[in-house]
Amino acid sequence: MKRGVQGSEQEDGGGTSGGSQETLKRSRKQRREKDVTGEGSHWQCLPQEILLHIFQYLPLLDRAYASQVCRGWNQAFHMPELWRCFEFELNQPASSYLKATHPDLIKQIIKRHSNHLQYVSFKVDSSRESAEAACDILSQLVNCSLKTLGLISTARPSFMELPKSHFISALTVVFVNSKSLSSLKIDDTPVDDPSLKVLVANNSDTLKLLKMSSCPHVSPAGILCVADQCHGLRELALNYHLLSDELLIALSSEKHVHLEHLRIDVISENPGQQFHSIKKSSWDAMVRHSPKFNLVMYFFLYEDEFGPFFRDEIPVTHLYFGRSVSKDVLGRVGLTCPRLVELVVCANGLRPLDEELIRIAQRCTQLSAIGLGECEVSCSAFVEFVKMCGDRLTQLSIMEDVLVPDHRYGLDDIHWEVSKHLGRVWFPDMMPTW
Repeated sequence: MKRGVQGSEQEDGGGTSGGSQETLKRSRKQRREKDVTGEGSHWQCLPQEILLHIFQYLPLLDRAYASQVCRGWNQAFHMPELWRCFEFELNQPASSYLKATHPDLIKQIIKRHSNHLQYVSFKVDSSRESAEAACDILSQLVNCSLKTLGLISTARPSFMELPKSHFISALTVVFVNSKSLSSLKIDDTPVDDPSLKVLVANNSDTLKLLKMSSCPHVSPAGILCVADQCHGLRELALNYHLLSDELLIALSSEKHVHLEHLRIDVISENPGQQFHSIKKSSWDAMVRHSPKFNLVMYFFLYEDEFGPFFRDEIPVTHLYFGRSVSKDVLGRVGLTCPRLVELVVCANGLRPLDEELIRIAQRCTQLSAIGLGECEVSCSAFVEFVKMCGDRLTQLSIMEDVLVPDHRYGLDDIHWEVSKHLGRVWFPDMMPTW
C-alpha cells in the first residue's frame, strides 16, 4: 500500500517537477522578451538631437536602412537638417558604373524636402538622359531656397546636348525661387545672357561665387551685367572670350567688394584662332582695387596663338600650360609675371629651358610651386634655380626625364644638392613602371 502511495506520490511529484520546469522556461522567455522590449524602447527614446548627430555621420544608404528600424528612426530620417545638403547622382547603367540616386528617393525628396534643400549639386554622366533628369528635378524645385547649386558633368558635357530652351527653363525656376544664391557652378552648360539677367534680378545681393567656363551662349555683355549688379562677387571663373577691359573696370569699382579669385581659361577651339588683348591699365586698376586677388590662368593654345599674351605686365599668380609652349613665351613669363606663385608646364620641346628658368627665379620673387613635364633643363641650371628660390619652394614636381646631366651634376647626386638648398629631402618624380 505504501508502495502504491509512494508510487503515486512519485508520479505526482514527477508531474509537479515537470510543470515547474515548464513554468521556469516560460519565465525566462518572458524575461528575455521584456529585456529585448526594454532595449527597443530605450533606442526608440533617444533624443532627436542625438539621432540627428548619429544620422549625419551615416551614408545615405545606411541612413535609409536605419529608418526602417522603428517609427522614431523613420521620423529622424526626415529631419530637415539632414536634407540641407544633397548631391543628386544621375547615371545610366549603360554608360556609367557609378550608382545613381534611386528614383523613389528623388520623388520623396521633391515631395517632402524640396523646401529644406540649400546646398545642392547634380553629378551626371555623359548621357543626355541623365542631363534631362537633372533638368526635370530642377524644374520641380519651386519651393526651394538654394544657397549653392552645382551642375557637374563627370565625362563629356552632357548638358550641352539639351535644347537650350529646356535647360534655361529649368534653371530659371531656381533663379526665380531661391532669392539667396551665393555659389553657382554651371560650367559647360547652355546658359545665356537673358537667364543671367534673371539670376541678377533675384540674387544680386547674395551671389559671391560664379563659375561658368565653356558657356558659348554667354556674351561679354552678359557677364558684364553680372559684374555691374553683383557687388559681392568674390570668385569668378570664365573663358577668356568673356574677359574684357570693361569687365575688369566694373570689378574694380568702389562699390564692388575685393575679388579674391579670378580664373580664366584660355582655350583654342581651332588652330590659328585669334584672341583679343587686355590693356595693362585695366589690370592695374584691378590690382589697385584688390591687391591680394589670385589670377589663375589655364592656357590650352597652339604655339602660334600666344601673340597677344605676355607682352605687357600681367598680375597672374597661378599659371598652367596644358599644351606645348615655346621657349620665347616662357622667357616672356619671367619678364611680365612678377606676382607669379605657381607655374606648371606640361610640355616644351627638346630645347633646354635653362635661361628661362633662371629668369623666372630672378623676377618672380613670390614663386613657391613649380611643375615641369615634357621639358629639358640641365642639372646645373636646375640647381641654380633652386638655390635662387630657396626654401620658399613648397612644391617642386620635376620629372626625372626633364633633368639633363652635365659636367657638374648627374642624376645620381642631384637630389642631394637640391635637398640641401630646399632644407628637406627631395627626389625627382619618376614615371611608374607598370
